[in-house]
Amino acid sequence: MSQLIVYHYPRCGTCRKAIQWLKAKGHELDLRPIHETPPSAEELKQLVELSGLELKKFFNTSGEVYRELGLKDKLAGMMEAEQLAILAANGMLIKRPIVWDDQALVTVGFKEEEYERVWG
Repeated sequence: MSQLIVYHYPRCGTCRKAIQWLKAKGHELDLRPIHETPPSAEELKQLVELSGLELKKFFNTSGEVYRELGLKDKLAGMMEAEQLAILAANGMLIKRPIVWDDQALVTVGFKEEEYERVWG
């Protein structure tokens, strides 16, 4: 199986489930702690494009930092570059896990049905 890059937070139960699922399917994983080494703004831009998702789907809207910064009300008025810079500056703002094959496939979060379709 292919090696996948996984941006994760070790204390996140959803991340742990996703990693366990991927390992059970035989994938080799390059685990990257998202709070220590978040993806750069350029890498995030690429991930957003490859995922086909809107940039706002990359924000961890249930996170403490998101609420503290009041991003719910601010994001709509921000340029894409500003949003990418904020995400790259604080990995805890990024929805996780992000799984990427370093080419064309990207998933954000963990939904078993989606993982089966993309990574199964």
